[in-house]
Amino acid sequence: MAPPDVRRHATTGQPGRAGTASRAVTRTISDDPLGGTVRRTVLPSGLRVLTEAIPTMRSVSFGIWVTVGSRDETGPQAGAAHFLEHLLFKGTHKRTALEISSEIEAVGGETNAFTTKEYTCYYARVLDEDLPLAIDVMCDAVADSLLEPADVETERGVILEEIAMHDDEPGDEVHDLFARAVYGDHPLGRLISGTEETVTPMTRRQIQSFYRRRYTAPQIVIAAAGNLDHAAVVRLVRQALHGTPLDTDPAEPGTPRPTTPTVRTKPAAVLVEPKETEQAHVILGCPGIDRVDERRFALGVLNNVLGGGMSSRLFQEIRERRGLAYSVYSYASQYADSGLFAVYAGCAPGKVDEVLQLTRAELARVAADGLTEAEVARGKGMSKGSFVLGLEDTGSRMSRLAKGELLYGDLMPVDELLARVDAVTVADVNTLAAELLSRPMSLAVVGPFGEHDFAG
Repeated sequence: MAPPDVRRHATTGQPGRAGTASRAVTRTISDDPLGGTVRRTVLPSGLRVLTEAIPTMRSVSFGIWVTVGSRDETGPQAGAAHFLEHLLFKGTHKRTALEISSEIEAVGGETNAFTTKEYTCYYARVLDEDLPLAIDVMCDAVADSLLEPADVETERGVILEEIAMHDDEPGDEVHDLFARAVYGDHPLGRLISGTEETVTPMTRRQIQSFYRRRYTAPQIVIAAAGNLDHAAVVRLVRQALHGTPLDTDPAEPGTPRPTTPTVRTKPAAVLVEPKETEQAHVILGCPGIDRVDERRFALGVLNNVLGGGMSSRLFQEIRERRGLAYSVYSYASQYADSGLFAVYAGCAPGKVDEVLQLTRAELARVAADGLTEAEVARGKGMSKGSFVLGLEDTGSRMSRLAKGELLYGDLMPVDELLARVDAVTVADVNTLAAELLSRPMSLAVVGPFGEHDFAG
């Protein structure tokens, strides 16, 4: 990618706690015709602030992203990142839990958070005039949470209920079962929430240690998109973090998670979770490619054609022509050093064999014969359209900034991304399909079955 037009200047603000220099380095990343001006500032502490100024909006989405997820936990810590996500809204030295939520809701804003396997995000969406409030509240919550013992116990109960609720959702459970089939005991194969066995004995001290070791300034990216001024956002962030544990000595900003060595996956296996459900949930799939693999654009096209929409091969064959399943789709999950490709279907238990037979046949057909030129053109159009349409709100634009910085260390301009999709050829897609879809497939099933039902 050609280097962007870079303009460097110093911005000043509050000094660090230890009397460190207050110089921050700012550069303009892009003036995107499909968006606004994107700027990036690295604070002395190593914390990064990225904004996209979109003057036509009247709202702003503000997010604090931390490069820590469930894969960063040891076995006994499983669920710590998610547990912490719950606790950071429970009170700080400045605010109670009620004040954290009520201050944002009083101006019609909303807050939320989520944990993934590789990062955690805390975000707020408010009117542009209320951005200073959102910055102060969210920075306070993430940087200076008390983790009171009583709150730990309260949220432990909430999380155990969440785990139980998840167990009652077989359509969600089958995805976790499939990850375990591929990754086994590797952290990518574990539940993000942890289990009852790991969450129940987890102590406040363990969570506090995880918090302070993992939530450091170099590992945090703050992103905002909407009607805003970049310099004002940086100033407000520095004020909000002044005197908190994130106001630290100078440090280099973090870098994307290493892409090597590649995660070792398990041999193809069948995992069945017996449950007396009205519908069977099945996933058939294999290890895929990681998120920096140059073939990821071809994979997106392949996924679209195979099972990415109502016009896809699998949807047309299994649902439209035969009426065997209400829901059937393919998907790709990509991590720094690994990935998954899979097909999901939900159907009546008596139709599972036929659905799996048709799915395997379609995968084998595409692996052997590839896609047509017309199919590849359609798949490319789907990729481009879904990406651009997904940028029509401040929340998705804020997420794009943060993920570009956290996961890739760069932000690919919209026009370049569209050009990369356009550059995908029929040969690119079919070469990838021949390799990927010929791999041994693992099977995960949740429904009224035992493993002996799939022994063949």
